[in-house]
Amino acid sequence: MMGRATALIAGRGALPAHLARALAASGVPFVIAQVEGFEMENPDRLPVETFALERLALLFDLLHERGVSRVVLAGAVTRPRLDPERIDPRTALLLPRILPMLGQGDDAALRAVVALIEEEGVEVVGAGAIAPDLLPAPGVLTEAQPGAADARDAVRAAEIVAALGAADLGQGAVVAQGLCLAVETLPGTDAMLAWVADVAGACRPDPKGARGVFFKAPKPGQDRRVDLPAIGPATVEAAARAGLAGIVIEAGGVLVLDRAETVARADALGLFLWVRPPCGSS
Repeated sequence: MMGRATALIAGRGALPAHLARALAASGVPFVIAQVEGFEMENPDRLPVETFALERLALLFDLLHERGVSRVVLAGAVTRPRLDPERIDPRTALLLPRILPMLGQGDDAALRAVVALIEEEGVEVVGAGAIAPDLLPAPGVLTEAQPGAADARDAVRAAEIVAALGAADLGQGAVVAQGLCLAVETLPGTDAMLAWVADVAGACRPDPKGARGVFFKAPKPGQDRRVDLPAIGPATVEAAARAGLAGIVIEAGGVLVLDRAETVARADALGLFLWVRPPCGSS
């Protein structure tokens, strides 16, 4: 019988270490299995097992050997380039199910991975199940408050992100004075905000008008156990460089890493951080 250990399937970023600390604090045994080529931030020097996607079957062996009963997918992993020469025979049997999904978008690929894990008798849970404090309740977390123009820009950005998500694309957009300055695609949030800072920011019709907002939310219908978007202190700094008034995230759908530091950084830079209820909710 499998035990009660938790496995963190880790990609890039700070989220895996955050979840590891939460598990350690609650006394839950855990193992970190890091995807080869996508090194997580590991300031605590936690022990990490690394696995190659070409040998996915060996990951399942590790889960069983360590008595894992639940898995959390945490961290960024971009679409991999598989090396056919490294694929082991057992993983080769899984490829007919995985490869078609890789060409359909991130959600489809993640659903395929989740299905394979669940077939091993392991439950897949979201980061919020491990560290619910990463999902703040609705409200404005900062001293700065959004104005009426900011609220209108947030509504417009939410509409854009919903449309992008329906096509299995990005999870973020920047809107200023009702105009979409940028949308998030494969390069990610940092690249999008850098584009606004360097290029698109000059497209604001009124230089003295609303500075705009960065809005982030999950895709419509997304399995919220995996690939939940996240922001942190670096996001605030990038939004400030882009000349934005604030950041708006969908309540219950976006993780806030290092919340105290994120809010403090926003206060210092004069940005608001608004946790907004999903569209259509009361």
